[in-house]
Amino acid sequence: MLDEGSLIHTSIGNLIYLQHISLDMGIETSFNHLQIYVSNPKVSIPFYKELLTYLGYTVVKEDKTRLGMRNEPTDIWLKEAPKETRSLGFNRRNVGVNHLAFGVSKKEDVDKFCREFLIPRGIKPLYNSPRPFPEYTERYYAVYFEDPNKIKLEVVFL
Repeated sequence: MLDEGSLIHTSIGNLIYLQHISLDMGIETSFNHLQIYVSNPKVSIPFYKELLTYLGYTVVKEDKTRLGMRNEPTDIWLKEAPKETRSLGFNRRNVGVNHLAFGVSKKEDVDKFCREFLIPRGIKPLYNSPRPFPEYTERYYAVYFEDPNKIKLEVVFL
């Protein structure tokens, strides 16, 4: 029986998760939306529209400088970066977001995504992927690639 303050220890592959149990759970949340600034919406909006459509998202709003797409409960929004910040570019090794991962339900879907989406568009996978990444978990199988702004993206089976 779990009591207030109990710890649950979960092990998935090499990763160990400790979860603190509170009987008063507060509020229930889900990840609602992400906004990505892009340097060139003429390039990034078509890229993300194709990618997210393939991954099951639908267009919520689209114009020359922005795109909003939804896959319940999460929205992803692209917006043109302000002119004064565009020259700074993106570097995933700076403080902030490193990459975005899209989960799939079957390992075969990672390979299918490569065949049907990446290869026909000439998008080169990173890190000799798709492949297993046992250093994360036993079942971790993923492909990594970059968007037009060099933001790292991942399609992963866990």
